[in-house]
Amino acid sequence: MTSTGPSFAGTLLDRRYRVDGLLARGGMSAVYRGVDTRLDRPVAIKIMDSRFADDRTFVDRFENEARSAARLHHPNVVAVHDQGFDTSAGPESKRAFLVMELVDGGTLRDLLDQRGALDVPLALTVFESVLSALAAAHAAGLVHRDVKPENVLIGRGGDAGGVAKVGDFGLVRAVAGSSTTSADVILGTVAYLSPEQVTSGSAGAPGDVYSAGILLYEMLTGRVPYSGDTALSVAYRHVNDDVPAPSREVPGLPPALDELVLRATRRDPNARPADAGAFLAEFARVREELGIARVPIPVPSAPVEEQPDVERTMPVMPTVPAAHGAGGPRGTQALPRDPRYAAPASAYPDTEPEAPAARSGLWTALWVLVGLLLVGGIATGVWWFMGGRWVEVPKVVGMEQQRAEQVLRQAELTPVVTEERHNTTPSGTVIRTEPENGSRALRGEQITVVVSLGRPVVPDIAPGTPLNHAEQAIRDMQLTPKHDPAADEYSAEVPKGTVVRVQPRPGSQANLGDQVTLIVSKGPPPTPVPQVTGMSKQEAFQALREAGFEPFEAGEEFAEGVPAGQVTRTDPQAGATPGNGQRVGVYVSNAVEVPVVIGQPTDRAVRILSRAGLSADADSGTGRFSFVVGQDPSPGTFVARGTTVHLEVIP
Repeated sequence: MTSTGPSFAGTLLDRRYRVDGLLARGGMSAVYRGVDTRLDRPVAIKIMDSRFADDRTFVDRFENEARSAARLHHPNVVAVHDQGFDTSAGPESKRAFLVMELVDGGTLRDLLDQRGALDVPLALTVFESVLSALAAAHAAGLVHRDVKPENVLIGRGGDAGGVAKVGDFGLVRAVAGSSTTSADVILGTVAYLSPEQVTSGSAGAPGDVYSAGILLYEMLTGRVPYSGDTALSVAYRHVNDDVPAPSREVPGLPPALDELVLRATRRDPNARPADAGAFLAEFARVREELGIARVPIPVPSAPVEEQPDVERTMPVMPTVPAAHGAGGPRGTQALPRDPRYAAPASAYPDTEPEAPAARSGLWTALWVLVGLLLVGGIATGVWWFMGGRWVEVPKVVGMEQQRAEQVLRQAELTPVVTEERHNTTPSGTVIRTEPENGSRALRGEQITVVVSLGRPVVPDIAPGTPLNHAEQAIRDMQLTPKHDPAADEYSAEVPKGTVVRVQPRPGSQANLGDQVTLIVSKGPPPTPVPQVTGMSKQEAFQALREAGFEPFEAGEEFAEGVPAGQVTRTDPQAGATPGNGQRVGVYVSNAVEVPVVIGQPTDRAVRILSRAGLSADADSGTGRFSFVVGQDPSPGTFVARGTTVHLEVIP
């Protein structure tokens, strides 16, 4: 739906943002290309319709949602730079505006219009970007509420082609809170509405997951799963039918992709992934199993009238079915929440002719009854449209969980409890609600109740826990894991690379973000080199191998008192702990045992010593008839080769 409204081209908003050419115009806003004159950068400027500026509820929610969206810093989210209110034409024409990142390209709708069904690698590449953006938003407490191809922008600048970004976070929620819209407005596009949005108007993270599942179905098949002659028929198929597997439209699609779509589009929100982060984890696992690589995203060209604008999501008003137009994938038509509008036809048997007076009285009574029903219906409708569908979120912060849930249910709201650690709020006590107290909410809407788990405690990490699992357990407790390899220890019981213990000890209370030190096992302590001195070489080699070392011959040397052929020492030395499997050098003695030459003729004694590798020194010559009567070193002594033996001879 487009409208003709005043153009802001040429205006300088907030003395900073110059408005240039119109990019798109919708029923509730117009989007312009502009320039931030302070930073000299191109921007996109969305200027809301003037009727919202006087709505205090819209203004408050617009500011809150803009601030929340501005905190989202993610490569697949259209960045929100600023928000404000323009009064350049006077206070009576004040308009809210939003300054966003300018994405130069087209939308996913343009890409689908140009290509039809996308091939699987391209569909998964685009979908991963969309899920990553939604996961970041859900982690920050933001729900999009209107996930559809028109809100997925594809611009230039990606590493491998285009980059897909999701825009308009928070605007749907802001418009939904405005009293300028009907009290029974459903903001969302009929082809992508989750069942709970149709039936109760509640929209949470599971609703975004459902819409993302429909988006994936459309990218894989080229069409949305439901179409019909009226928007009502399309919406109630979401409520009453299960989304079919995309392989029915495109045979040959992997069953894992069918299961991914079906998981995301379960009619029961509790049967879907809890949020986009959980869905992204399932998606990544399926993609890895299928072995499908990322591909460049082509940047589509988009005509001006097809630029993304959240207000193409038109308000859905409660009307009778006869008022409905056709419901297609790109816009919604008038849609009642409850199909109980048409009374069933009744057949009355014609038994006897009635007297004219009786028939007249009967018709009078019927007309009176119809009049009463109409008056009652009008009164109910007036109450409904004037705000009966909205309630104020009560203050439950500081209450115990059970009491807080009771208070919210009494206010006709649906509490959804999440838990987190808190340094000061006692366990079991409400920290905050989302939306916060005092906000307007639809009757039956889900209100997130954040309950304290108390201060974090050091988790019970058993010895032998893998390091990455232990670190994740500590992060889950909102503490900071720290591993210093220099502090690791040997352990004969705990496998190498797993946790031996943590400091502080498990169960200790801590504050959010405190460090927990992980001591990791270096495996069994190394075996010391055994003492093999005095052994034969063969015995020494066997002993070293049995101790887990690799022995080798390091050479020969003299060692006093060690017989020839026996081990003198090892390198590393005995008792050292070099680590199992290391080589150990073995040194063998080359000592000579002094032979007995006493009583031998001197010349014979000299020859005996010479053959043993020793030299002789006779004190009185080597005459023909001389013989040895003493020797030094004495017989049997181990000496180095070449040692001189002093001989005492006579005559």
